[in-house]
Amino acid sequence: MAGDNGKASSAPLLVLQKLKQILASFTIEQPELTLQQIIRATGLPSSTCQRLVQNLVREGLLDRDEDQYRIGLEFVRLAAPGTFGLDLVRLTRPALQWLRDRTGETACLYVRDGAYRTVVALAESRHPVVRLFVVGMVMPLHAGSAGKVFLAFDPAARKDAVAHGLGRFTPRTVVDIDVLTEQLEQIRDAGYAASFEERDLGAASVSAPVYGLTGEVVAAIGIGAPTQRLAPADVPELAGLVLEAAQQASRRLGYRAGVRRDDAS
Repeated sequence: MAGDNGKASSAPLLVLQKLKQILASFTIEQPELTLQQIIRATGLPSSTCQRLVQNLVREGLLDRDEDQYRIGLEFVRLAAPGTFGLDLVRLTRPALQWLRDRTGETACLYVRDGAYRTVVALAESRHPVVRLFVVGMVMPLHAGSAGKVFLAFDPAARKDAVAHGLGRFTPRTVVDIDVLTEQLEQIRDAGYAASFEERDLGAASVSAPVYGLTGEVVAAIGIGAPTQRLAPADVPELAGLVLEAAQQASRRLGYRAGVRRDDAS
């Protein structure tokens, strides 16, 4: 009887392990895979893998576009509550909401992991036309204002990004290290970064660094909007609001002026 119970209790775990294998086969470098690529990555039997993939699509945990699969937005939505208990997210939420209310645009908080940045919290715009962000979105550092904030104010971020490589996403993506270095110097001087169509066409953003208790950059905060509402001429006014939100967030994390450690030389 104990043996029967052992078999019954272990069977669901085997299914979970297989589902985890399928989900883990998607990476930042390969966010979209065909069924055959998933089968090769997991080593699962073709029929088993196909059945499980179909179930994941049906539940919204994977999305399918013709013969390509990717992690589904439902999976991202389910994972979002996992960030709510983080002190960083909880403490900076008022600053995000203030920034959204003052600018009218979606305000996002990012943290860095290696050569990438991830949205860990947001306050969504109420405009009918918005630039889409979701908690859990992962983006490169060298394309977009929030990523460049990390590059400008965190020496380790620049090292990780350069080592990973500067991929091109649009004609306006900066892939020349000399041009990028010059931009980062300008960002450090200004205290904020602005970008236009570096990762997505028709999209713009303005971001600034958030400092922790000991003066290290712990996050980036910023707004993202369609270029029809955020043009270069709008940057000076919006940058002031983004900087104010960054200061609010930093103060709520215990940062006090004079202890910054942002020497990115």
